[in-house]
Amino acid sequence: MQDFNETTAVLDEATASTPASKPVRVPLVYPCGEPPATGTVKEIAAGVLWLRMPLPLSLSHINLWAVRDGDGWAIFDTGMHTAETVQAWDALIGEGAPLGEQGLSRVLVTHMHPDHVGMAGWLTRRYACELWMTRDEYLNCRVLAADTGREAPVEGVNFYRRAGWDEAALAHYQARFGSFGEMISPLPQSYRRLRDGQTLRIGEHDWHVVVGAGHSPEHACFYCPELKLLISGDQVLPRISSNVSVFPTEPLADPMHDWLESLDKLRQQIPDDVLVLPAHDDPFHGLHARLNHLEGSHRRALDRLQELLAEGPRRVVDVFSALFARKIDGGLLSLATGESLANLNYLVARGKVVVTEDTEGVAWYSGAEV
Repeated sequence: MQDFNETTAVLDEATASTPASKPVRVPLVYPCGEPPATGTVKEIAAGVLWLRMPLPLSLSHINLWAVRDGDGWAIFDTGMHTAETVQAWDALIGEGAPLGEQGLSRVLVTHMHPDHVGMAGWLTRRYACELWMTRDEYLNCRVLAADTGREAPVEGVNFYRRAGWDEAALAHYQARFGSFGEMISPLPQSYRRLRDGQTLRIGEHDWHVVVGAGHSPEHACFYCPELKLLISGDQVLPRISSNVSVFPTEPLADPMHDWLESLDKLRQQIPDDVLVLPAHDDPFHGLHARLNHLEGSHRRALDRLQELLAEGPRRVVDVFSALFARKIDGGLLSLATGESLANLNYLVARGKVVVTEDTEGVAWYSGAEV
């Protein structure tokens, strides 16, 4: 029932988490230089390659990572299933190509969003290798793909009506519902499960699986102590803030709690001296400063939201000004609604905000009386 928006992966940080008058940037170090062009690779450590795939979205690219694994390559994330991505993979593997003729040994996916998992089925079938994912990501991806071609469910329409959407916005949601499966190659019918705390031997090095949540149900990051590398997916990005949203499938979910808890988990388990390999933008040093900034930004947004609600009851669509610096138009409405609900549900669950419904089924949020 999730309505996958093309920008569900991330929001520009100045939009998502800071007031328009006070943009904040954390001083990070980017040691890897220019990114590789599509169809080429760039070595960033012994046996570790940086790849970049195009995206037909507001985000123009996704970073992928190849790690030497015996005679072949273990690939982390895959790109979206498009003709351009297929062409890029064809240019990467084969005689004289950057990844050679051996192909892929396995495909590891951080999480279920189409820019990360879209080519997984295509690659595992072509190279007869296994897909590795966490259970919640694999199963949720299968469920969303099964919605392709279905009509929007009444629960989804009621969810967005409750948030304050007008009839035109609801009609737009109904018209585009079920597009998730169009962006991914069908997943293989079996997979290898990744678990939090698991250690994988890939080539000559051990990689530890560190699972977070909030942006997606069971997002896997991969940490190699010997190489001092962290493949972070969307869990930590250097210049943009990952979207944390509530969706119609679980309207009372509290993903903001999961997200904040995951930031602290990474800070506790991963040392600050790693080179972070994110899904978007460039590899960087400064993990703990970035984690601290992300947490602070979200907590400041929660404070602004409470201040607004202290003035009087608001619908979900009325609180955007407290959370986002730019105007929320039709293309961002789903994204902003989901993230606003994540903030509101967080405050409701902690007794700081109360919610009531009017006779039309629309939710109104206000500050709790102390």
